[in-house]
Amino acid sequence: MDLLRLLDLDIDRPAQRVSRAGEALPISGLSWTLFDVLLAHGTRVVDFDTLAAQVWAPAVVGEDAVSQRVKLLRQALGDDSRRPRYIRSVRGRGYQLCAAPIPMAPPPVIGSSRGRWWWAAALVAVGGLAVAVLAWPDQAPRAAATSLLQRADYYAGIGQASNNERAIALYRQALQVDPESSAARRGLARALSAQGCLFNGSPQQMHEALALANSERARAPHDGATYALRGYAHDCLGRMDDAVADYARAIQLDPADERTRASLAYLQQEQGHLSLALRANLALKAPERIRFRDVQVAREMELLGFTQAAAQRHARNFQLYPDNVFANIAWPRSLYVAGAAGRAREELAIALTRGTPHPQLLRLQGELALLAGDTAAAAEAFATAHRLRPQQSLGETLAGLYGSTAIDPAWARARLQRLPAGSGDGWADAALERALLLQSVGDAKAAVAALHQAVDDGFRDAAWLRATPLYAPLRSAPEWEPLLARIDADVARQRAQVLAAAWRPSDLSGLSAVPEAGTQ
Repeated sequence: MDLLRLLDLDIDRPAQRVSRAGEALPISGLSWTLFDVLLAHGTRVVDFDTLAAQVWAPAVVGEDAVSQRVKLLRQALGDDSRRPRYIRSVRGRGYQLCAAPIPMAPPPVIGSSRGRWWWAAALVAVGGLAVAVLAWPDQAPRAAATSLLQRADYYAGIGQASNNERAIALYRQALQVDPESSAARRGLARALSAQGCLFNGSPQQMHEALALANSERARAPHDGATYALRGYAHDCLGRMDDAVADYARAIQLDPADERTRASLAYLQQEQGHLSLALRANLALKAPERIRFRDVQVAREMELLGFTQAAAQRHARNFQLYPDNVFANIAWPRSLYVAGAAGRAREELAIALTRGTPHPQLLRLQGELALLAGDTAAAAEAFATAHRLRPQQSLGETLAGLYGSTAIDPAWARARLQRLPAGSGDGWADAALERALLLQSVGDAKAAVAALHQAVDDGFRDAAWLRATPLYAPLRSAPEWEPLLARIDADVARQRAQVLAAAWRPSDLSGLSAVPEAGTQ
């Protein structure tokens, strides 16, 4: 059963390789493990519990995670769930192969003869024994470290907070066994960065990730992966310019690094280069391997004013990726800015039960509470968001402005003194925070000027400015409408670029350059 044939697929199980007409398909990691379990069961139905136990154990996952992984496997195989060729869904039970895999004999060895093979086998055995004896003291710890690394990579690839913590512990164990393991250092650096970016980790973890990344770059200054690693650390620390520079260098050294291309596209989106970011994400050759790519595409389309197409994508992502924190944020947020506050509250309530806590989820909860006039609920939401990531300045300001006690103008001015007046670290958050504080002390003109600085830094979400109660006092200022007009003009320019491009998504066919309003 090592070599199998499934319809037009050639499968090498020991090599974990699936090919069609000699071309390897992008199936690895959890997708391969899932496929291998299905192959082992032939055409028998494999239920959700069995798949969860044999693919993810000891991690605990639900049916949604299984269904999401089957979707990714089907994409890699070129299968269609509506007209399945390889994998069939069995409603309420699980999944099965559409055809029985056929065992294949290994290819014959050219020039074989019993005498020659006896001597060849003897020479290989003697040589292998000599190598093993000489290398044993060095190979033993490496073998142990390799086993730990395999488990660490497995847990890191699941994309859940508890499993990422397991991965961090295993990478540290691998380094204890083999302190020279570059793979362990790199894995630990990425997992520590992810802990900070995705799972509310500490600043100390992110700084440790940066130190490890710098160490790897010093050891391999011409390896693009080390720049990607350092770029991710800078990214999670909020150092956009440094992250962009490292990501760009990583791609220059390794043009095939699609994960870094997607990371760079996200930062381009945050810099206001919406059409550029959308094109980069749509150009990825293996998008199913990029965890947040579908969410990024939907967000870029939303910012460009393709409201209906973006809403459909957000809704689909919300359904398919329940453990993706940014999918959980994006769908209720898109409903909120489109004016469907009631529906947004319903979907947000679901998102908050999915075990992906994030300050943006709680800030959205706070804004919706303010919109409903429930200041106590808003105060609690903003306070909880601040406790989740106390190092974030914007979260502290929101918790202070909407807390149970009256705003102290001296406190607001003291916070203003600590914020940069001009362009900060490349992100728009500092300017948005400055606008909130200036508004709180009654300086509407300066507050709108701060929002213009946010636009300079890349902020392009005019729909949110129109919907949020956070800046409601500024809407009567004479400078407010010119601010929105400035954003709208740049978005319209980029929207026209997308509609005129040959690479535009198919769901944008027939649309005009005028942005849509509202979500149906």
